[in-house]
Amino acid sequence: MATTNRGESDVAGISTWLQERQQAMVSALRELVQRESPTHEKQACDSLCAYLAEQFGALGGKVSVHRQSTAGDHLQVDFPGRDQRRPVMLLGHYDTVYPLGTLESMPWREDAGRLHGPGVFDMKAGVVQMMFAVKALSETLGELPRAVKVWLVSDEEAGSGSSRTTTEDLARECAAVLVCEPSGPGGALKTARKGVGSFTLAVKGVAAHSGLDFEKGHSAILELVHQLHEIARFTDLGRGITLNVGIVRGGTRTNVVPAEASAEIDLRVENKLDGAEMECRMRELRPVNPNCQLEVTGGMNRPPLERTAQVAALFELARPIAGELGFELHETAVGGGSDGNFTAGIGVPTLDGLGAVGDGAHAAHEHVIAAELPRRAALLATLIQAIP
Repeated sequence: MATTNRGESDVAGISTWLQERQQAMVSALRELVQRESPTHEKQACDSLCAYLAEQFGALGGKVSVHRQSTAGDHLQVDFPGRDQRRPVMLLGHYDTVYPLGTLESMPWREDAGRLHGPGVFDMKAGVVQMMFAVKALSETLGELPRAVKVWLVSDEEAGSGSSRTTTEDLARECAAVLVCEPSGPGGALKTARKGVGSFTLAVKGVAAHSGLDFEKGHSAILELVHQLHEIARFTDLGRGITLNVGIVRGGTRTNVVPAEASAEIDLRVENKLDGAEMECRMRELRPVNPNCQLEVTGGMNRPPLERTAQVAALFELARPIAGELGFELHETAVGGGSDGNFTAGIGVPTLDGLGAVGDGAHAAHEHVIAAELPRRAALLATLIQAIP
């Protein structure tokens, strides 16, 4: 992937501008964290979406709020640019996994250079870095060097059911997608993510009194146990395939042979072919007890983000920029998914993990490193400029 014309002075100027505004970035992040936005709290999500629309609109972007009936609204902001290159998409989400009121037990705080609070790492710091990257380019260069499309969704933590189609449609208009999800260990960029599947296996048996008519019953739970033993054999760590039985339900009373049982299963794969294979194997399950019936629903809901030549080229573009900014950049592969899986899955060059440096996503110790905020924003801004 060839680079466009840019001098080291651009990187230095952008970096200096952002370093001088580290405290402003911290203040902006505090504001976002203190506006709680749990995925399933539409009113809270819509309130934050409206606030973000104001903030990005003030930077000169054309704001489009995608209204939703049940999920929170999604935010699109289109910034014009100087040249005719295709836009770069800045992709992320503003929803969090924490219930309303979490700030009472997990308040915003600054401690020894670390910023703490619900959603600070995943991924409100990434949203702040988007804002300041766009502003840094505008302020230091006079205008954005190319068009930028910001897309922030409200339902990523719940599977992106209401936003996926629009995410893919917008990504098709772009030269590349830069995902501002949290970085990997040590600030590594994510050049591969596993694909994610979700299945429900429901079993129907025959109920009977466990004392009077035990032999007339056919246990759905016993059949489910047989099936889960078979599913456990599908895991192949050497190929990066895992199936985790996370939830099991069944039965009504101890003196009733259970007529119903079910299990919810999480699937992770490294490539599309393995995902298709696992879907087939799940649907080919057959009952051990012919008096029981099986129903398998679900399937792959996020394709893998595979380390293609396009992804590798974006990383190789980012690495020397990081060197100019004074740090060494590494890459990593992770098991979790993001909306970058969707954009990579349709063939748009995608680079993930450009968000904050920190730790503890979804956990009580979630935090980001304050000093890394301007440096990561500088990396993001320079990448926007450099992508052909």
